[in-house]
Amino acid sequence: MPRSLRRLVHLVLFCPLSKGLQSRLPAVKVKYLLVAWFGILVASWVIYMQYSSYSELCRGHVCTMLICDHYRRGIISGSVCKSLCEEKTLSLQRCLSVTPTHQVYSAVWKEKAVLVKCGIEESMRGENGPDSLWHDNNLYDKPTRGTSMDEFRAMLHSFLKDSVGEQSSLGTLVNRVISLADVSGDGKVSLAEAKSVWALLQINEFVLMVALQDKEHAPHLLGFCGDLYVTEPVAHSALFRLEVPGWLQPVFPAVLSVTLNQWLAPAWPRRARITIGLLEFVEEVFHGVYGSFYICDASPRRVGYNEKYDFKMADLQSVASEATVKGFLRGRTCEANADCTYGRDCTATCDRLARQCNSEVVQPNLAKVCALLQDFLLFGAPSDLREDLEKQLRTCVTLSGLASQMEVHHSLVLNNLKTLLWKKISNTKYS
Repeated sequence: MPRSLRRLVHLVLFCPLSKGLQSRLPAVKVKYLLVAWFGILVASWVIYMQYSSYSELCRGHVCTMLICDHYRRGIISGSVCKSLCEEKTLSLQRCLSVTPTHQVYSAVWKEKAVLVKCGIEESMRGENGPDSLWHDNNLYDKPTRGTSMDEFRAMLHSFLKDSVGEQSSLGTLVNRVISLADVSGDGKVSLAEAKSVWALLQINEFVLMVALQDKEHAPHLLGFCGDLYVTEPVAHSALFRLEVPGWLQPVFPAVLSVTLNQWLAPAWPRRARITIGLLEFVEEVFHGVYGSFYICDASPRRVGYNEKYDFKMADLQSVASEATVKGFLRGRTCEANADCTYGRDCTATCDRLARQCNSEVVQPNLAKVCALLQDFLLFGAPSDLREDLEKQLRTCVTLSGLASQMEVHHSLVLNNLKTLLWKKISNTKYS
């Protein structure tokens, strides 16, 4: 280490504790100086953690650069390409990404607030060299030039069958995707349009948005360009407003976090309204037009609500079709139940004799949602309702995912909960 650097380190670390300084200043001033010095160190550490986290997670400029490069070369197309790459009327603003490979930004499109989502391949997280760009190009390698419309329709049918299972309404879903791909509205799908929509279908959330686009509680798709897509924003993207970062949790008491979230939460009647919407969403994804869907991460940060306190599923990445989950579990080798988990909490049992996973998920959507509602709905509940509400939520949490219980019992529990809440807030300003 150079001599000048050693002197600098010595001054920073030992000057506050030097005998000369202690002899010139009262002891109390030395204590204040030590506290200030410690505060500066902690603040510097926090700033560093925030900066390193931001620079790792937020790569929106890389996303837009690649998308516009492919658009200008005629590889991709979409309803927002012109706004993003030529007119500059779609501009990214605040970074909301939680993983480097899935970029999420709040944005403004034609003077309206929107949400922009875009994927970056793992190899894109390094230098943006030619190899990285080539790897990204693989997103748009299908369909190939010369593919007929009938062949493309067959490709879509096969892919969607694997995604949502064999459904009588699969043809309607295929037509919906083709209509979406026809950006020019000329009744035909160009190669660039077909490549774009095929790349988007590789994103689980996009498939679900198309399948659930007529549902009230799913976010609506507004447009796309390549594999970048634009959705409506959700004003409150989590049930609880305060989320302590993982690196701060060791020094931030959990009790304080719970207390602050309860203090910041909406009034109880508004929480009841949000809850009714969440229960309706559970109904919508259970035996819907395109099959059943599982919520595989029922955590507060995945569900939200708008400014009118209507429930919105803020992030559909955590939702998966029954066909996808069962396909993942079927024939999977295991030692324990934890080995039979899709996503965060879609867990099946492990047959330890056969050392294979069973395909039935143990905990259904409704039980997971009720466990979430115990933290969100019980505090502040009216005294004449609390005991009955607590009892119903307790019953709901113990529901099983076995097929024998999935129909009548689940519907009864769900309807009882909705009726209890609706009676309390109906004919009020919160209804």
